[in-house]
Amino acid sequence: MNKTGSEQITAVILAGGEGSRMGGIDKGLLELNGQPLIEHVMARIAPQVAQLIISANRNLERYQSYGYPVITDQMTDKGPLAGILSALQHCQSDWLLTIPCDTPRIPIDLVARMRNAADQTTQQKLAAIYSAHDGEQLQPLFSMIHRDLTTSLQDYLAAGNRKVARWLMQQGYVAVDFSDQADAFANINTPEMLAQCSASTEQDH
Repeated sequence: MNKTGSEQITAVILAGGEGSRMGGIDKGLLELNGQPLIEHVMARIAPQVAQLIISANRNLERYQSYGYPVITDQMTDKGPLAGILSALQHCQSDWLLTIPCDTPRIPIDLVARMRNAADQTTQQKLAAIYSAHDGEQLQPLFSMIHRDLTTSLQDYLAAGNRKVARWLMQQGYVAVDFSDQADAFANINTPEMLAQCSASTEQDH
């Protein structure tokens, strides 16, 4: 397993959820300050990686209009891991970086820190997953996953499992410290949270 560089990383934006806590709204297309959430995410992550793909299960033409490959879940009722599996199967890079579509403030140095964590690991002990930790809890959907784990994830889902953190633990992930940017991982789950995020973003400007 080789050390990682930005040219070896593909990012997938996970926009395939049902948005149940938002009344079934497609959260990636929910607008924050007049711009869909996924556009906020793309603006921050695209400059950090070599390739970008979008995982979505509806409004496919809208997502395709952004010019990036759009993939759908091949397994149903498996949560975000289904999107991650499809992305791993599609990915041509050594590493896949996973990003939720409802986190508009992701760190602009997310990839740099992930790469640094990998580069600090010896060749003999290079892990297959690096996951962000905000200082209080793991952020499992912000993970850099080696494509060698594609079969492992496929088997995990085929066995009826769907919990992201459990799979990460089974693989022996390495936690990457982002405690100085804990707010960057705040995701929007309710209309109230969207309103709060909109207000705070306007204050930042």
